[in-house]
Amino acid sequence: MRTFKLSIAMLATTAMTAPAFAESHLPIVDEPLELTIHMHWPRAQGYGVGGDTGVIYPVEEVAREKTNIHLIDKTSGRNTTDNNEAMNLLIATGDLPDIVGGNLIQQPVNQYGPEGAFVPLNELVEEHAPNIKKFWEEHPGLKEAISAYDGNYYYIPYLPDGKYGRAWYIRQDWLDKLGLEQPDNVDELHDVLVAFRDQDPNGNGRKDEVPYFARQWEEVNRLLTLWDARSSGSDTYHDFYINDEGTVVHPYAQPAYRDALANVAKWYEEGLIDAEIFTRGASSRDFLLGENLGGMTHDWFASTSGYNAALAEKVPGFNFIPFLPPKSAGGVRMEEHRRIPIKPDGWAITYKNEHPVETIEYFDFFFSEEGALLANFGVEGKTWDMVDGEPVYKPEVLESGTPVNSQMYLEGAQIYRGYPQDYRYEWQWTDPAAREGIELYDSEDLLVDQFLGVAFNKDEQAVYDKYWPSLKTYMLERQQAWILGSGDIKADWDAYVATLEKMGYSKIIEVMNTAYVRQYS
Repeated sequence: MRTFKLSIAMLATTAMTAPAFAESHLPIVDEPLELTIHMHWPRAQGYGVGGDTGVIYPVEEVAREKTNIHLIDKTSGRNTTDNNEAMNLLIATGDLPDIVGGNLIQQPVNQYGPEGAFVPLNELVEEHAPNIKKFWEEHPGLKEAISAYDGNYYYIPYLPDGKYGRAWYIRQDWLDKLGLEQPDNVDELHDVLVAFRDQDPNGNGRKDEVPYFARQWEEVNRLLTLWDARSSGSDTYHDFYINDEGTVVHPYAQPAYRDALANVAKWYEEGLIDAEIFTRGASSRDFLLGENLGGMTHDWFASTSGYNAALAEKVPGFNFIPFLPPKSAGGVRMEEHRRIPIKPDGWAITYKNEHPVETIEYFDFFFSEEGALLANFGVEGKTWDMVDGEPVYKPEVLESGTPVNSQMYLEGAQIYRGYPQDYRYEWQWTDPAAREGIELYDSEDLLVDQFLGVAFNKDEQAVYDKYWPSLKTYMLERQQAWILGSGDIKADWDAYVATLEKMGYSKIIEVMNTAYVRQYS
């Protein structure tokens, strides 16, 4: 579990600024060196195109040419998409490869690293990885955030770039048709959603509009911020956060949550929120916008703005644009979601690796200029060219009709290795409306602090593992029930809090805060 508070100034990045790099020395070894790797992540259960053993990523081919290091797939749990299940299987076998990489490796690596399963990287980086060392120096606080309870860090993370992720989007064409202004506060937003529900903005003569919808049901919780509550402390849904007193708490155990969720439930009852918000799934954005039914959502800048061009012919006048977050009931205008500067994804060196120096030098390659370009954009000359000192995707990549990130995954770029993401990769396929929206969001101080982590010792981890899974399940079960109208959160609140306490909430908060103080004080 990771929660760490960073200042907005630390996290702010300029979208079009290229990273700086130290010097690179290649090849790493004179003769080809094979290193085995477990790489389990959402897009592929294995290190290769589609996760198929023996089918090599184009990026891997070039990396082999440059470094003389050859990664050989040895992924456990290839028959499951659950990365935790795959990791547990890997640890249980005891037959570890040289490198363990992929999705959500931070917790198991920090748990088993101090026990000897993974190699501490502090000295290796200091002595043999000048590019990673330079990155840590230029981004203070991040190395501490990934450290385990013993003060060592055991993995090199995937490091996202950019500031803004999701935004509030609204059908400007519907507003124009109804003679309405963009809502400036929560009360005005309520009135707009009522108008979307009742005044037939799609003009089909039926009351079929869906005022607020979301691809991920968890995005219904973003509405909590409109009544000064929180839904998460990071870009991971349902995460802990640090309150104004500097204490780690969970948003779903706070009085503000009680009052905010009561309003969310009221909006759901009024038909302002998609009746199928919990079941419609990832296709909801495609369907509701494509059928001219959806009015407002909270979703990613780049992908959501793309619908204006995609639906221009099907829905005449379609105009779905980002707008500033409405002011909350307390007068606060905030955007809870932001790009987190460090992910629990990446790669680590296991104790069975007989070439830790060469391996850390290989990791460091992806922090060098040519390695970072390879990891971000794919193979030069194949998917991109250098134009006036800037990496520019080829027209066939940008105009293929397939999302650029999906194309990059098949190239072996943008996968969950440890590397610094370059926002220039995304800016090129970001719709002009999204770019304008990012500039709009950047005009005000909207973003809230992120939380990057605490590292538990063995006893703290045992407490967390014992209580948190069932606590989280109970919180979410009650949350959905209240929104759907089963029970009244205000009437049920005291009993709910008492149940949380019986289930170990105070014990969880105690170990979270103990670890937080130890790690950052």
